[in-house]
Amino acid sequence: MTLLHRCNLTSSSSPSPPSLSIPSLISLCETLRNLEQVHTQIIRRGSEQDHFLITLFLSALTSLSPPPSTTSYASTVFDRVSCPSIYLYNTLIKFHSRHSPLPLSLSAFLNMRLNGVDAVPDKYTFPPLVKACSKALALKEGIGIHGLVVKYGCDFDVYVGSSLVDLYGKCKEIECARKVFDGMFDRNEVSWTSMVVGYVKVGHVGEAKKVFDEMPKKNAFSWNAMISGFVRLGDLKNARKLFDEMPDKNVVSFTALIDGYAKAGDMASARDLFEQCRDRDVVSWSALISGYAQNGQPTNAVKLFLEMQLRNVKPDEFIVVNLMSACSQIGNLELAKWVDSYVNKQSSLDLRRAHVVSALVDMNAKCGNLGRATMLFEEMPERNLISFCSMMHGLSIHGCGAQAVSLFDRMIKEGHTPDDVAFTVVLTACSRVGLVEEGCQLFDSMINEYSLVPSTDHYACMVDLLGRSGKLIPAYELLNSMPVEPHAGTWGALLWACKLHGDIELGKKIASRLFELEPLNAANYVLLSDIYAATDRWLDVSVVRNKMDDRGIRKIPGRSWI
Repeated sequence: MTLLHRCNLTSSSSPSPPSLSIPSLISLCETLRNLEQVHTQIIRRGSEQDHFLITLFLSALTSLSPPPSTTSYASTVFDRVSCPSIYLYNTLIKFHSRHSPLPLSLSAFLNMRLNGVDAVPDKYTFPPLVKACSKALALKEGIGIHGLVVKYGCDFDVYVGSSLVDLYGKCKEIECARKVFDGMFDRNEVSWTSMVVGYVKVGHVGEAKKVFDEMPKKNAFSWNAMISGFVRLGDLKNARKLFDEMPDKNVVSFTALIDGYAKAGDMASARDLFEQCRDRDVVSWSALISGYAQNGQPTNAVKLFLEMQLRNVKPDEFIVVNLMSACSQIGNLELAKWVDSYVNKQSSLDLRRAHVVSALVDMNAKCGNLGRATMLFEEMPERNLISFCSMMHGLSIHGCGAQAVSLFDRMIKEGHTPDDVAFTVVLTACSRVGLVEEGCQLFDSMINEYSLVPSTDHYACMVDLLGRSGKLIPAYELLNSMPVEPHAGTWGALLWACKLHGDIELGKKIASRLFELEPLNAANYVLLSDIYAATDRWLDVSVVRNKMDDRGIRKIPGRSWI
């Protein structure tokens, strides 16, 4: 029997008052359509002024899953009540706190204070209102509400106090949170957990642990908050210790530690925990896949994704982005085409989101499908720095440096301000194809126009660019002008350029510096030896070889698979 049929039967039943049968119908509603049918019966019976019924109706609307797509319906139902009670106002505020932007919650509260003759805010009014401020991180509005809490004498209620601790903790006003917490006569698990989470959020993990240890009764939220706090601090030893002590571990506990191990590069421990987790959700799969992708194990990331598919776990956009990142690292064009096709068939993925399209552009560009990458890039509704850098990098690695520089200019014309990453990408593009003049102009504009301080990576790009083009002395002078010590890779790039252009004297200077920085790196000795050998200076070659023997350095022999 459908809900509509039940409504019709109820409306035709006579003697009992209509309001007695409607509550049972409301309790049966599972969708917005169901509630609309019941609302029709409320209107037909003239019960729109029945506070009890309308409060039940709004409560059911609040609890709908998924939530209603529009919030105006609740306000419309409420506005038809001529003199709303405090219970009705509280229910409307609760609805808006869950499903609407903060201004609607505040507006409902303001109307209650201005128009509600019999509606004086009570201890049930403030928790959802404060929660709405917490969700929006609206500290100023939250402080104003706190003042009214005190004014109406609700500051001693445990639920009001807990919501205020949560507000100040989320807004990183930890001293205010602690002051409210210490002033509470009665505390529940929510109060304690909110205090722990607040300390963790501002990085005071030691203080969080003290509160955690004092908790009379710990719940899963407090355990997980504490484990996550140690993970964020990089203290995996204490995180694992707490995890092992946790009586009832859940998927959140496992995922927090899996993510911690993955970020620390310990993929063996991350995988071991993953295998122990029985109730895996999409977040736990995502943590391990992203760990593999970000730790240079792209093949394992792809294998895990395929395993997830076999288990019928539907991926979210974060998993798909990490899959595309793994595919970019592998560089397999056929795999990229399969992933591209798979992503476009997933109706649950929003391909209009910038980071998803940017990952698609990056994958196709790095795997050699520049045509597809360009099409995706041009079709983007809105391009940002990330998408421009992905496209420039793809052009760069395939030898299209001039196009990458043109795209950089277009990025600026479209109103985007380049950051240090964008300059690294475009300078690398210049270096790969020998665009010396363009590279020098870009390096100067980075400093003079955009007031960016060049990093060692930017200097390395410029040294490589100048070195490849034979401008060895300017490259050497640029190295010596760096405000920080150049890393060995930069000196090595210039030594390679000296070999390429046969500059023995500069090569000797640079090799001497490299021998200090990397005394056991055979490649530096071999490069200098090759520079001498190219001009038949065999005695100097012998000296370098003897130095390698004295230091116990051996060149790794080459191999052939043939």
